[in-house]
Amino acid sequence: MAEPLTAIPEQSALYAYFFDLDGTLAEIKPHPDQVVVPPTILQMLHRLAENSAGALALVSGRSMAELDALAKPWRFPLAGVHGAERRDIHGRTHIVHLPQAIEREVSLQLHTALANLPGTELETKGMAFALHYRQAPEHEATLQAIASRITQTWPQLAIQQGKCVVEIKPKGTNKGEAISAFMQEAPFAGRIPVFLGDDLTDETGFAVVNNAGGMSIKVGEGETLAKWRLASVPDVWRWIETIHTSQQQEKNTNDRRDGYESFSRSI
Repeated sequence: MAEPLTAIPEQSALYAYFFDLDGTLAEIKPHPDQVVVPPTILQMLHRLAENSAGALALVSGRSMAELDALAKPWRFPLAGVHGAERRDIHGRTHIVHLPQAIEREVSLQLHTALANLPGTELETKGMAFALHYRQAPEHEATLQAIASRITQTWPQLAIQQGKCVVEIKPKGTNKGEAISAFMQEAPFAGRIPVFLGDDLTDETGFAVVNNAGGMSIKVGEGETLAKWRLASVPDVWRWIETIHTSQQQEKNTNDRRDGYESFSRSI
């Protein structure tokens, strides 16, 4: 059972930070295009990344292009589409592709099916597809059946459940695998992973972080593998701000100590 999170990571230790976006860094909105990460939070994430030698990544179901747009003006390492695409600290990308014939046929079938389900929305991500029903919960069962039929037809695809969405993505891709890949590379390697997420899609990430002895943090309610819990997105913001304040205080203390030692040596 996840315990309420009342403390921040010990600043003398080396951590690698991973953040989901929707429902974690930003409030969930009726439409994905309405989501915004406050500029002050982005600034603090940038500072946190700087203080962690760059070991901070966004790990999301969104595409990397969307994540970059939401994180402007900063450019972080990313895992998009639940790990089907990833960009490391050096800007190298690692992308899982579907055969174009499968991508076209699945897209055609889904567009045709959802056209008859008012209020649903199809989000295409190249190698993945998100079937949203936040505005039409009465169609959930139908969308689940459609997704099941698609994955039975093309076994290289798998279903990923989410909040008011069912996604179809390449089998074997998930946030846990993405975090594992980051943790094998500089500057993440050798650090203690910290991962914040709010959805079923984040549970594989929590499992990987738990196995590595890190901090897994669930945002909001619900059963989870995470060891810790924050109640809401504003609580995540306050937690990040507390880390930022703690790091700034430590820097100021070190600067004063260095200044005193320099003065002493000059005497």
